[in-house]
Amino acid sequence: MNPTAAFQMARGKGKTIPIKLLSTAGTGYFYTARRNVTRTPEKFKMVKFDPVVRQRVLFTEHKIK
Repeated sequence: MNPTAAFQMARGKGKTIPIKLLSTAGTGYFYTARRNVTRTPEKFKMVKFDPVVRQRVLFTEHKIK
């Protein structure tokens, strides 16, 4: 076994999960992001630009199906 393969096997799982940020304007537009579960246990919310309504709106976290 070469040394690089042993290094790759020794790596642990990441603490981030993929999430979908869905627009609250009801347009169906979404962004994808990654969130660290241990640092931010609460639901993720942020204001971003929704190009469908051409405004900055609140995006909330939803699970990626």
